[in-house]
Amino acid sequence: MRTSLQRTVYTIYARRLRAQLTGADLPRHIAIVMDGNRRWARQAGFEDARIGHRYGAEHLDEVLRWCAEMGVRHVTVFVASVDNLRKRAADEVGNLMRMMEEVVAERLRKPTSIWQVHLAGRLDVLPDSTRHALKLAEEATRDNGADFHLTIAIGYDGREEIVNAIRSLLETAARAGHGIDDVAQRLSADQIAAHLYTSGQPDPDLVIRTSGERRMSGFLLWQAAYSELHFCDVYWPGFRKVDFLRALRSYAARHRRFGA
Repeated sequence: MRTSLQRTVYTIYARRLRAQLTGADLPRHIAIVMDGNRRWARQAGFEDARIGHRYGAEHLDEVLRWCAEMGVRHVTVFVASVDNLRKRAADEVGNLMRMMEEVVAERLRKPTSIWQVHLAGRLDVLPDSTRHALKLAEEATRDNGADFHLTIAIGYDGREEIVNAIRSLLETAARAGHGIDDVAQRLSADQIAAHLYTSGQPDPDLVIRTSGERRMSGFLLWQAAYSELHFCDVYWPGFRKVDFLRALRSYAARHRRFGA
């Protein structure tokens, strides 16, 4: 627990960081790998590390509020890969799915939420109750009138997404009577992008990964080709506003080259 002096110092530092971002070029789309829930719980002294998933799910609310305050209107969060769902212990996966249903999906579909929900991934690998809760949130926020978009990547694998996009493109072309040679001649990056899970959403400008890991883990492999990457050593439930502002400061200080 912070002392009064620590809280004062923290507040002053956060204000200084915020002031440094005035007039800066900020990302319009941030993607986040929310990593380190279990390690955070063990470090915090909880006997059951799975409780970290609840803290992590609840923390998403706060981070979305920071994004809205800074004018970031598109956020994509990586919840779980297909491998996570298949290879981790059943009780851990079940706990994570309950957190998605009881915390994330339930809060997002409240009338007070400003975020329009989009889903990315293999929803067929999710439990029926989780898939239903997320689809309800997506439907409930479809016409909420707010220009804030949250994409939840769950049951997600970037390589599988690209394969599925090409398969969908070929199937669409076949239904339209186009042969494989014609498709090959006309194939473009934009055509493939139109068949991705995230079709219609802008590519992320900034990707943040918490927990100290320095890898993408298959997250948005196509979309993040020119994104700036920021790796943060804190675990997701401990990701503070100053950590968020530092990531924005780092982004604003870079000169984006887009492959040039």
